[in-house]
Amino acid sequence: MAKKQEKSEVELLKEKLFINTKNGVGSLSEKEVSAADKFCAKYMKFLDEAKTEREAVEAAKAIAEKAGFIPYESGKKYSAGERVYLINRKKNIVLAVIGKKGCKDGVKLSIAHIDSPRLDLKPNPLYEANDLALFKTHYYGGIKKYQWTAVPLALHGLVALKNGKTVTVKIGEKDSDPIFCVTDLLPHLAQEQVKKPGSQMFTGEDLNLLVGSRPFKDDSESELVKLNILNILFKDYGITEGDFLSADLELVPAHRARDLGFDRSMIGAYGHDDRVCAYPALMAAVDCEAPEKTAVTVLVDKEETGSDGNTGMQSGFMKYFIYDLAKSEGVDGDYVISHSSCLSADVNAAFDPTYASAYEANNSCYINKGVVITKYTGSSGKYGTSEASAEFMAEIRAMLDGEKVLWQTGELGKVDGGGGGTIAKYVANLNVDVVDLGVPVLSMHAPLEVVSKVDVYMAYRAFLAFFNKK
Repeated sequence: MAKKQEKSEVELLKEKLFINTKNGVGSLSEKEVSAADKFCAKYMKFLDEAKTEREAVEAAKAIAEKAGFIPYESGKKYSAGERVYLINRKKNIVLAVIGKKGCKDGVKLSIAHIDSPRLDLKPNPLYEANDLALFKTHYYGGIKKYQWTAVPLALHGLVALKNGKTVTVKIGEKDSDPIFCVTDLLPHLAQEQVKKPGSQMFTGEDLNLLVGSRPFKDDSESELVKLNILNILFKDYGITEGDFLSADLELVPAHRARDLGFDRSMIGAYGHDDRVCAYPALMAAVDCEAPEKTAVTVLVDKEETGSDGNTGMQSGFMKYFIYDLAKSEGVDGDYVISHSSCLSADVNAAFDPTYASAYEANNSCYINKGVVITKYTGSSGKYGTSEASAEFMAEIRAMLDGEKVLWQTGELGKVDGGGGGTIAKYVANLNVDVVDLGVPVLSMHAPLEVVSKVDVYMAYRAFLAFFNKK
């Protein structure tokens, strides 16, 4: 047997002093990779069931109840190990596992958003033009408009009727369902269109959804195609044109989550941003059994449009929940929040070699190298960001290394190349230690986004380690 060659002094010193950039999926055992694949099979099912924030809350509630979580009762004092959930306006959910110390020394927070870029229907959407029926839409969140043309779309949402009843709509997901689309201009006639900058090839008002083409009947009346669509909607759902005014109806890609690549190492799906962090954070709460501090997972809405509104992170929903927990234990709510810590569970942009010029390689995150810690986001001189302190960064690094969680660090592209923000700054404004930790994503905000199964699993392990940390 050949004698194992000893490492040189230079090699040993590099191991000691350099950041280890070689760690990745190749360093994992077959057992760990298999665990990642198994975890992601359930994640993909969650993705297919949860294409909107309302659906994500319902799916999370079902998973939580199966794991023994019960509805939270305001003012009730809970014992260590009890598991509760609270829903806000069907678009937020908070789950808590009561710790051995309760919340007197603060709580452990993991917060992710469950909304994703999409097309929303306008309040008065339906119109007829040249014997075609179309819906007017208003895009939600940051999108490249051209990516949403000529792709199959499904209509999801809820219509609230004046009599107090609600109607759930979900059309385009079953093979037997019709689909919808935004039409595109054929290349033969697009010479002028393609000369325009990408941001001007399509305007927001061009994102009109094709929904029908047959008239109600042969008659001299106008708008008979529109009438036929309304008649179908009324027969199937009891909806009239005025009911669109009190509806939350969203257009999302009709495709399902699929394995991507010959090796099935990745997942191609709609809505990874940010359900790819929401699901691991949810499952970390489910699998957290006896934490020292109370562990809290919060899934929120409206991040893609600034976290405003009564279901966004800037609302008082989470704060009031923690205040109520604190009050039941005889502790001051402000004290609890100020002594809490948080992993803002959000994605980062994975380095894409096809568009390498948009990234700075040394400070980018990569597919298959684990969960990514983002010290700060923002843009144009760190504007609009929260920056994690050196002390908290060191604490999280030590935790991940101690639990042998595969991790890396990253920024959101080159300085002055753009940038973005997450919910971390709104948590930091409450005087909470917080850092972004999530999954690297390729093609972020596109109708089809890509993530690594190993990275998703490492996010789960990171959130679980955080909850279990003493």
